[in-house]
Amino acid sequence: MMVCGGWCGSWDGEQQQQQQHRQQQQQQLQHHDRDVTAKGLASANKTNHNNVNSSANVSAASSSAAASGGVGAATTSWDQDVPAPELPYPAAALLVGVCACVCFVNSLPGDFVFDDSEAIVNNNDIRSDTPLANLFHNDFWGTRLTHPSSHKSYRPLTVLSFRLNYAWGGLTPLSYHAVNIALHSLVSVMSLRIFYVVFGSCAPRAAVLSAVLFATHPIHTEAVSGIVGRADLLCALFVFIAFLSYVRAVRSMTEENANRKLGCSRGWCGQSLLYMLMTTAATATAMLCKEVGITALGLCSAYDILLAHGGLIGHTIILFIMGHNQRAVASWRSLPGGSVRGAMCRHLTLAVTGLALLAGRWVVMGSTVPRFMKVDNPASFIDSVLFRSLNYQYTYSMNALLLLLPIWLCFDWSMGCVPVIVNFGDLRLLLLPLLWFAFIMLLRRGVTQGRTAHTSRCVLMGLALGIVPFLPASNVFFRVGFVIAERVLYLPAAGFCVLVVTGMRELATAGHVSKRVIQVGYVFLVVVFVLRCQQRSRDWLTERQLFSSGLHVCPLNAKVHYNMGKVAADSGDVVEAVRRYREALRLNADYDQAMNNLANILKDQGHLDEALHLLQQATSLRSDFAAAWMNLGIVQASLGHHSAAETSYLTALTHRAVYPDCLYNLGNLYLEKGDHKAALATWTNATTIKPGLAVAWTNMLILLDSQGHYEPAIDVAHKALRHLPNEPALHFNLANTLGKLSRYQESESHFLLATNLDSTNANYWANLGVLYHRWRKYDRAQQAYVRALSLNPGLRSAQDNLSMLLKATSKLSR
Repeated sequence: MMVCGGWCGSWDGEQQQQQQHRQQQQQQLQHHDRDVTAKGLASANKTNHNNVNSSANVSAASSSAAASGGVGAATTSWDQDVPAPELPYPAAALLVGVCACVCFVNSLPGDFVFDDSEAIVNNNDIRSDTPLANLFHNDFWGTRLTHPSSHKSYRPLTVLSFRLNYAWGGLTPLSYHAVNIALHSLVSVMSLRIFYVVFGSCAPRAAVLSAVLFATHPIHTEAVSGIVGRADLLCALFVFIAFLSYVRAVRSMTEENANRKLGCSRGWCGQSLLYMLMTTAATATAMLCKEVGITALGLCSAYDILLAHGGLIGHTIILFIMGHNQRAVASWRSLPGGSVRGAMCRHLTLAVTGLALLAGRWVVMGSTVPRFMKVDNPASFIDSVLFRSLNYQYTYSMNALLLLLPIWLCFDWSMGCVPVIVNFGDLRLLLLPLLWFAFIMLLRRGVTQGRTAHTSRCVLMGLALGIVPFLPASNVFFRVGFVIAERVLYLPAAGFCVLVVTGMRELATAGHVSKRVIQVGYVFLVVVFVLRCQQRSRDWLTERQLFSSGLHVCPLNAKVHYNMGKVAADSGDVVEAVRRYREALRLNADYDQAMNNLANILKDQGHLDEALHLLQQATSLRSDFAAAWMNLGIVQASLGHHSAAETSYLTALTHRAVYPDCLYNLGNLYLEKGDHKAALATWTNATTIKPGLAVAWTNMLILLDSQGHYEPAIDVAHKALRHLPNEPALHFNLANTLGKLSRYQESESHFLLATNLDSTNANYWANLGVLYHRWRKYDRAQQAYVRALSLNPGLRSAQDNLSMLLKATSKLSR
């Protein structure tokens, strides 16, 4: 048998002297065991002292399965029929880690795509100049948790990891992708230890095969290649740590009970408490990475019932539920002494931990739940309880299908990608009986033990690994903000892998399928998984590729067309952007974001009336849509509706208090109304919030200069240049002000900086010519005018000034 080492299914045994001491004392405990089954298990325990997972137990009724969840002693391996080599742990870990890297290494040159922009690029919380405490007050996207528009996604440790990435490499995507790949490899290697626990020490081949499947499953692409998927990677890592710590806690408590009976407490005092504290800490850490981390407690409970002590507690419960009362009583009596009391204490700890974490989470959220729109999760807004339930079950079947056949993968499954089921004639309802038939058959196999009790336990634990981490996304406890999200299947994929490999073992044992066929089939599956991962990772390299791939899977998804429109607009293809936004609105007439973006383009094209209509509709659909209110104000101001524009700007600021762009536009409105004092005050507020807002600084400088307030203008310019030393417009306007004060040398230096920073701006050269003209440096003035006209031959001011200069110099030459 392989030696797993560390935190895998085979835990380090006690000192050899303690083992020998237990062997000598074991006969003293035999009178406690009245049940025939208990005696059988005691016999099995005697033959298992050389197994790496074996240890003396509480009584002769418990075998080494009490520590690792295995099947006890066995002369042959449970997975001996699985057509795979038995690898030592280091080689197995290396194989799993390499497979994980190979699948996603081609995502390294990828850009920031989709949600990465909001969570990283536009999130001030990852920047070192932002107070670290903000991470614990804001949500994942940088919005205050108490704000009504917050999604309440509290993941400060994930944001902290982005912050460390930013400190290391700024906004270079390579480092972020590298960390994600490294984390996936680490989680995959950690999954190997999880599978050692699930399958037990008698199934090293099954554990390795499951870990390889987990490492290469294409459903992980979004979590690994999409940088925001780091939340799922970190969460999975700490969930696994919590699970393994709990396994050690169970083992330690079992050993402590045995030591107390044997009168020997050396070496084990307090270890179970330490491991329980580690479980609690790891679960809390997982929750601070992503909310689903709390499901670690459910997985720990499942292990305690289904695997610990050879699964006797779970077996007893199943017998009671099935009505086999006599067998249940016999099974209950065969439980090791103190095991039930220990399990109850551990479950009480899990319950208290869960309630405390949920209470803390509720307080952090501001005691409010997130508000989702109908487009986020249409099925949850259906009035009929029956059809709402049917739609939920259909999404469950779709998630199961994505695990079985990860062919149709899409970055977003909302807005028409999965139309709701509204009548009984919908053929998609046929998937529901298949889903429940598969589940019932698996459950039936799990509760029917007979001679293959270990297989039954593996099936039940596989179901637990697949279902428990998925519960927060099931809409059972609360409404979620998505229809299907591939990232949420990162942890449930572990349960899928357990079931697949258990099925392989069953086929191989039954002999109905050749072992060679099973072996070739498994290798073929892994190769297909690896190739699919690499193909899907390439889709995540750029937004254009990602959104284009979404069109093939969900052509009716309005968000896909919306995002294609954004990409087109960013690349300057206005015609394509308008076409995509209109298609998004055709598919979803209430798509307020598409209305806002389309209105912006129409506004720039001069179609103000249509833009006005779209923005009014967007704000009526979502009254707290701050960006739409601001854009509505811009259109209203362009139409001369100043009072309405001011109202729109102020409404935007009520919904987003920190909104420097809106303050800038409000300042422009005050300028148009002639309220210069209000304009200056508003622009000052904007630059206080966002010191890098160059247009606001420039407007302040120009306004002060136009009013003849030259010294205040110069002060504003110097303040702005401390934040924006390479902004040519600031140098240009400061140079103009200095020139009016006849501070020619200072003015010249700033003009030259402006022309160096933007050498193609004809106005800069023309005004430099004016400076030299007034400074009586006529040769340089002529050169500056000529340079300006070479850049813009139609620049009338440069033409006139050059003509005046030539006439003046000709008179002087006479």
